[in-house]
Amino acid sequence: MLSQGVTVDRDNPASTIFHTAAGEAGLRIFGIVLWSAAISSVVGASYTSVSFFKTFHPWLAKHERLCISVFIVLTTCIFVLIGKPRELLLFAGALNGLILPVALAIILIAATKKRIMKGYRHPLWMQAAGWIVVAVMSWMGYETISESVRKLF
Repeated sequence: MLSQGVTVDRDNPASTIFHTAAGEAGLRIFGIVLWSAAISSVVGASYTSVSFFKTFHPWLAKHERLCISVFIVLTTCIFVLIGKPRELLLFAGALNGLILPVALAIILIAATKKRIMKGYRHPLWMQAAGWIVVAVMSWMGYETISESVRKLF
């Protein structure tokens, strides 16, 4: 398509392809595909998030469906109030990027516990390399989140 001289819409590049290929019908198909992907992601992410929260109190576990619905409504309101879907998506991705250094730090701490490791001794150079990775990834995550926050607000 691009080789044929089509100019990509900077605000919605994916829709350009559908519109160019099939006109208005292509835009409608693109909308249905995007909506289907979005709604399945919203429900899945909400279910996953509530599955973590429900461990905090028995009431949350008992009213899991209500909590999922409230979570969807609450996050939708935040989305509508802030707007900027691209920036919100980047911010969420940046926040998720902090999971890896936190998880690695937990593993590195666990690797030093004799009770957990049952005789295995993790090499010191691997511990050091792991902590360097944790530091670098944490710094990169912090920088990315800071940049995302500046773009959001």
